[in-house]
Amino acid sequence: MTTVEQPLGAVRERVLAELRQEIIAGRLGPGDRLVERELADRFGVSRVPVREAIRALVAEGFVTFETPRRTVVRPLTRTDVTELFELREALEVYAAGRAAERATKEGLAELKSLLGRAAKATRTADAETITDVNTRFHDRILAMAGNSLLTSVMEPVDGRLRWMTRRNEEWTHLLAEHRELYEAVASGDAERARAHALAHVRTNYESTVRHLFGEDGEGDAERGEGRGEQGAADQA
Repeated sequence: MTTVEQPLGAVRERVLAELRQEIIAGRLGPGDRLVERELADRFGVSRVPVREAIRALVAEGFVTFETPRRTVVRPLTRTDVTELFELREALEVYAAGRAAERATKEGLAELKSLLGRAAKATRTADAETITDVNTRFHDRILAMAGNSLLTSVMEPVDGRLRWMTRRNEEWTHLLAEHRELYEAVASGDAERARAHALAHVRTNYESTVRHLFGEDGEGDAERGEGRGEQGAADQA
């Protein structure tokens, strides 16, 4: 049988998706090295798509060049969390109001289905499924707002938000808040939907900061280190 090789772009996307998910799920933690040769062997590919995937992860904010020859998973700082949640607050609160005004039976049915899946995953403490379904829930509300530019603005930071909120394991509380947000959107009351979205984002921010840094925000002493450096992926 003849083996059909995948196009380089497809291989790169596969490696990128798997590495991104490993970081979001915590299987690759802050400070862990990404070594081209080792990753190429593990994925059974050449070093070229691995190098390109690593560069994409740098652009997405998941990894950083500590030196020109050392690439590591980027530590999250308090500033990272604050800036991303400020963006989320501005955009998701607006989206919730618009979604309430434009909600359809089909859109609401999809949200309700996602809540059912989230409830099941919460009962079994399935962290990866909870993170995935909760992200889909918010993505669906953004889509229901009917503003394609809004969706495109959120897309580049979606992965980093999943990375941060994956650290928050107050799943039962998250589920309850999503149910309240669903009811607010389903009511058609834009002001009510915006109020619930605002409360949800701010509560999630506080929980994420608490889980990452502790009540007093300790743990981001590394702020500013290793930022903005340019270099090549690990060659060793």
